Amino acid sequence: MLALTHWPQSVVPAGMEADLSAEMAFAYLRRGDLHEPAAVVSNNHFDQDGLVSVFALVQPDAALARRPFLVDLAAAGDFATYRDRGAARASMAIASFADPIRSPLDETPDDYPTWCAVLYEELLGRLPELCDHPDRYRQLWAVEDETLSASEAVVRSGAVQIEELPSLDLAVLTLPENAPDAGGHRFASQWVTGLHPMAVNNATERLALLSIRGSNYEFTYRYESWVQYRSRRPRPRVDLRPLADELTADETSGGHWVFEGVETLTPRLYLRGSEESSLTPITFRSRLEAHLAMSEPAWNPYVS
Repeated sequence: MLALTHWPQSVVPAGMEADLSAEMAFAYLRRGDLHEPAAVVSNNHFDQDGLVSVFALVQPDAALARRPFLVDLAAAGDFATYRDRGAARASMAIASFADPIRSPLDETPDDYPTWCAVLYEELLGRLPELCDHPDRYRQLWAVEDETLSASEAVVRSGAVQIEELPSLDLAVLTLPENAPDAGGHRFASQWVTGLHPMAVNNATERLALLSIRGSNYEFTYRYESWVQYRSRRPRPRVDLRPLADELTADETSGGHWVFEGVETLTPRLYLRGSEESSLTPITFRSRLEAHLAMSEPAWNPYVS
């Protein structure tokens, strides 16, 4: 069995390492020395990167003809970045298919493995059309595309201040109170609020993000720091649970601070139970930066 994945602690053949599993699948197509008879191509979950990877292995000619678009599509799903707006829209459409609430599919099984099978069977056949004619799926991406445009517009206007701290791999985004907050999809069917994640991630290469909107603060580690990212080595994640406990001890708003854990795909540090923090932006930011700077690494996705 050959596994092609960027997931943590996975071992892949030398020379096949890449940021995306889809890129590994395309690399495999050009490695005849690795090719052996195979009856099955499988994945344990459904998302854009997985869909592109499976498509490349089961329909290699069709995939190679669309390689740049497909890699961009996989990155839009996994990393919330894009170069081709069509790839971003195709990712939005796939996310709509994968969301049982929004999906145009009649059959939406409750158990996840069956649901994955339904999605792969449906979307492997649709993927060439999604690549070549994303406009045909406008009804699935139009609303989210508008939220992306609104988020990009406010970033371009300078109303969103972005300060980068390369030593911490941190970007601090200070948003006006009226900045768009409808958010956008992540991976196959997740949704996050705030600025659209593609607008944010296309605006900064930093993999740790602090969003400040008035007295509302949220810190997020991007997915690139969870996987075995290869184009550069991300600054290791640190455990923010001790900081969450310290912030909660000083919080007088009635809420408490939660960190979702370094092992989570895109973990957040956020305030639960109150709309606004009693801590000032300067206080919160300085304590976060100090904790990031002084804490030991708590996540290593690479094979030792």
